[in-house]
Amino acid sequence: MQKIILNTDGGSRGNPGPGAIGVVISNEQGNTLKEYGEAIGECTNNEAEYGALISGLKAVKILVGKTARLDSEVDPRRKAKNTELECKLDSELVVKQLNHEYKLKDERIQKFFIEIWNLMIEFGKVSFVHIPREENKEADKLVNKALDENKLF
Repeated sequence: MQKIILNTDGGSRGNPGPGAIGVVISNEQGNTLKEYGEAIGECTNNEAEYGALISGLKAVKILVGKTARLDSEVDPRRKAKNTELECKLDSELVVKQLNHEYKLKDERIQKFFIEIWNLMIEFGKVSFVHIPREENKEADKLVNKALDENKLF
């Protein structure tokens, strides 16, 4: 089973305010496979954190599908089922919500949770791990770069 590490971060300046996401996808050896940041408009910090994770899960799904085609596998979904995905976030709240330690009270967050759960189904194993901000610097840098470069804010 291949293992992919997904570091995500989301932020909002003003909370709510202009928001952005940062995503870093790496292999088990720590080699970066893909990274990007994107402004997402008006949101709260929690909405940005969830948005980053959703975007990252979608990107991993596409990346795994591409490698399956390169490996001449018949079904890219089979490759995803053979993928362990470790999602690392510096938002303790989001991690505890996704690990069923905290309840989801906000209706919008509940919708994000359902979307994440639906995306997880395609992978063999998915885990959510809380990490200190110092260990999520690359994703955080992408968030701030996207916010700084977006002329609409």
